[in-house]
Amino acid sequence: MAIPDRGAPTPLYHQVKTLLLRDIENGRFRAGEQLPTEDALSLQFQVSKITIRQALRELSSLGYVRREQGRGTFVQRPPVEQGPRELTSFSDEMRRHGMIASSRVLDRGAIAASAELAAELGLDPGDDVFRLRRLRLADREPMGVQTTFLALSLVPGIEAEPFGTTSLYEILRTRYRLHPIRARETHRAVAIGGDIAALLGVPAGSPGMAAERVAYLADGRPLEYVESIMRGDRYKVVLELSKLSIPGR
Repeated sequence: MAIPDRGAPTPLYHQVKTLLLRDIENGRFRAGEQLPTEDALSLQFQVSKITIRQALRELSSLGYVRREQGRGTFVQRPPVEQGPRELTSFSDEMRRHGMIASSRVLDRGAIAASAELAAELGLDPGDDVFRLRRLRLADREPMGVQTTFLALSLVPGIEAEPFGTTSLYEILRTRYRLHPIRARETHRAVAIGGDIAALLGVPAGSPGMAAERVAYLADGRPLEYVESIMRGDRYKVVLELSKLSIPGR
């Protein structure tokens, strides 16, 4: 059984966190399973309970465990990471994480574009727009609620498509020969409201990630506008940054 190396420059709590994370990732501790008590972990790793608590706080902040007052610490599936990458669908994103994506259609149909929506899609106010609101799931677990808007003139007859099992981007590509090539997406932190919280199976007021996306065709026309609210405990955005080299500085 591995224990922290007191002679290493890495802090003990970080070493404990790494060892516990390895056990979680290799399946020794599974999602939903309770970790040993702080006393037991302290004995196992031969460190103080203060060190154990710090390691557990780190794992909690990363989304690998949740700590419940009076009950203990429980393993949970880590958040799905989303970062700068090629434009892809929710289904493809989940597949990359080894998960099966599915959807439950909450609402769909034609609406008249508001002034704000028309501006996002390059339409005139009042133009026909197809709205698709779905509960997005991964391995049958609710991940978020997404509402997609498309100019109906681009996708006639789309109302009849089986969105529960088929990717919207696949439908756009195969039936309509529409290929989004770039998108502008913005993210912000939100408190999840009561109706959406109920759909996601989380308490009202839970932290969430709201996103707005406009995807564009090769000729520059907007193809879709999407509003999403994702669970904060199951979804996070990761940015990889590098320092620019500026000549003369």
